[in-house]
Amino acid sequence: MSLPIAMRPSPNFNERPEAAPIDILVLHYTGMKTAEAAIELLCSPHAKVSSHYVVDEAGRVTQLVPEEMRAWHAGVSSWAGIQDVNGRSIGIEIANGGHDGGCPSYPDVQMKSVEALCAEIVSRHPIKPRSVVAHSDIAPERKSDPGEWFDWARLARAGVGVWVEPVSIMDGPVLELGDRGDTVSELQFRLANYGYGIEVLGVYDAKTEAVVRAFQRHFRPAKVDGVADISTVATLRLLLDKV
Repeated sequence: MSLPIAMRPSPNFNERPEAAPIDILVLHYTGMKTAEAAIELLCSPHAKVSSHYVVDEAGRVTQLVPEEMRAWHAGVSSWAGIQDVNGRSIGIEIANGGHDGGCPSYPDVQMKSVEALCAEIVSRHPIKPRSVVAHSDIAPERKSDPGEWFDWARLARAGVGVWVEPVSIMDGPVLELGDRGDTVSELQFRLANYGYGIEVLGVYDAKTEAVVRAFQRHFRPAKVDGVADISTVATLRLLLDKV
């Protein structure tokens, strides 16, 4: 049985690039007080932003842009070498106050709808599990949504995306801002190999710190600090072994 979906057309979309596959699914939080306020913004012709879907706190789903069209949700971003993420992706906004709103939990009824909607989307398009991503994954220096408290493990159990159990946090050597050398290059290579937009420069710069923080938000949420400790590096290796 298909998920019931209300329609609220947004004017904020355009054509996708010719012959571009739809092969990325991006999850966001709205960062606003209510889903209705978010929908109003996403449908405003003055805002120049939109998404394909909004899932409110009660689990109701509203479609704003047809899947075959290019919604304006990703902004300046990249994934797996793709720079025009909007042209290749579907965006889902999940109603949640976000970091500025106190990091409220995602209600069970909302998560059930997110799971069902995502499952339907990936069944229609050639979206690989590793390309089910957070907004923070594709724009790590700008964005932090849907946040480290979003339940990616639950989504993976529903057959959407990838998850490995994070390696426990422990004392030991770390890589951090200002470090240089082959171990930094190896970390950058592994992050880029998964899909993150990072160059292998051998320098732990601000971009690397932001990408590590994004990785932690998604895959090692117990500690999000941008420092590549043993747990972070080992979890990344497990992830790459799985995919």
